[in-house]
This record gives sequence, structure tokens and C-alpha cells, in this order.
Amino acid sequence: MPLSFTFQSWAPVSLAGFFLLLIVLETLRPLRRLKRPRPRRWAVNFAVTMLSFGVGAALVRPASLAAAAWAQSHSLGLLPWVALPFWAQFALGFLWMDATFYFWHRANHVYPLLWRFHNVHHVDPDLDVSTSFRFHYGEVFYSTLFRLLQVLLAGISPVIYVAYELIFNLATMFHHSNMALPIRGERWLNKILVTPRMHGIHHSVVGNETNSNYSVIFSWWDRLYQSLRLNVPQGEVIIGVPGYLRPGDNRIRPLLLQPFRKQRPYWRWPSGRASLRKTVGAADPHRLLP
Repeated sequence: MPLSFTFQSWAPVSLAGFFLLLIVLETLRPLRRLKRPRPRRWAVNFAVTMLSFGVGAALVRPASLAAAAWAQSHSLGLLPWVALPFWAQFALGFLWMDATFYFWHRANHVYPLLWRFHNVHHVDPDLDVSTSFRFHYGEVFYSTLFRLLQVLLAGISPVIYVAYELIFNLATMFHHSNMALPIRGERWLNKILVTPRMHGIHHSVVGNETNSNYSVIFSWWDRLYQSLRLNVPQGEVIIGVPGYLRPGDNRIRPLLLQPFRKQRPYWRWPSGRASLRKTVGAADPHRLLP
């Protein structure tokens, strides 16, 4: 039985179990106080998530796996050209996937057309594990091209792709969760991995904070490419996008139509006032604060 099939067979159970565990942990020890009741917000998030999952299952995953199998059978891409043992190819392929996704995530913030769709993820007025996969189906659809390039350029094998996708999804749930880890432990963990406090800053209503901390699994990409920002206390982080924090903005129909409508000023409150932070908690932007 192929190793990639083995990964796929138990991945759904692992993801579902981890999702439920995070719900329990963030309920027992929340990092931030939620602004809106969970039931209605979760219903919206799950509806948007199911649409994105449908596109992913019908298009992104099959296309990526087919490309990976084709690249492997034709020795296409960078990895097959290098005579390395399996473990080394696996490690390099995994790092390639995570590094290139950093740039894809950053591009979704930089380019206005991509941000129109990615903004649907950010306008959630709270941040918890239910936000993890709340992406517009359009963003998932056009990300297929990126995934194909990712796989074909490096010659990613099916087992590397499936393993990365599993860890990617687990990491996404973890750092979106509203779980308060002990600060000393999270500081050590954050030297390697993206953690809830780090990603909470990425969902801030302050534009230059949202435009930071793009990494998904390994936090060192933000350190390497100078987009890391950690010096904002979580008590001062307000989640959301100022121009889209009206109650009606976070309903299913407005969210699905949002990318196709005229865009409001993202980083201004409805009053017209810009969303800025006058002070930060520490001089060192690489210091993770409680």
C-alpha cells in the first residue's frame, strides 16, 4: 500500500480529533475574550469552510496529487535531479512547500485582487479554531495554479505532498486557536513554529500588523524575510478588518459576494478614523509578549 494512501486514510480522523481538542482547550483557557457569541459566528464560519473544502476536495487536492504522481513518474523537477536518500528529499521537499507557501500567503496580502478574496478570512471579528479554514471558495479555486507550480517545479512526490498537507492543516488549526499557552513555553516553541500569539497579531485591525507574520508551520521564514512582529500584547490586539466589522458583514451572503463588490477602505473604522497603534509593548519586535 503506498505511503501517501496511508497518510490520507487516517488524516481526516487526526484532523477532526485535533480540532475537537483545540475547542476544549481554548474554551478552558482562552487567550482573548471573544466579542461575539460563538454559535451564530461558527455557523457562518462552517458554511464558508464547507464551500472551500468542497473546492479543495474536488479540484486542488486531486490536481496536486496527479501533478505529483506525474512529476515522480517522469523525474520532473529539482528533487529528482539530486541524488539524495529519501529522508533528505522528504526534508527538502517539505521545506520547499512551506517556504513557497510563505510567499504565496504574502502575495495574497500585497496584491489587491488577491486580497479581495483573502480578506474574507480576515474579516472574522474573532479568532479561534473555527477561523482556521474560513476562506472564500474563489481563493481556494485560484490557489490550484500555485499548488501545481509548487509541486512541479520541485518534483514533489505524492507522499511529500500528502504529509505536508496534513501537517499544514494541523498547524493552521493550532495557530488560529484561541488557546492561551504558558508564555515562557510559547516563546521557546515560537522559535521554530507559528503559535497562537504570533498569528493573533497577523489578524489585528492594524494594517501593518496584519501585513506581518505570514508563516504557516515554521516561524523562521518571517525572521529570514524580515516580516516578523511579536511585540504586541494580546490584550491590545483587536481582531478583524476595521472597514468590515459591521454585524452584517459577517453573514454568509455578504462574505461570498464581498470580493466582487466595491471595496471599502480596509484600515479605517466606519467613522473614517485610521486604525493605528501609537505604542507597542516592547522595543524588540521579536519579543513575544503575553
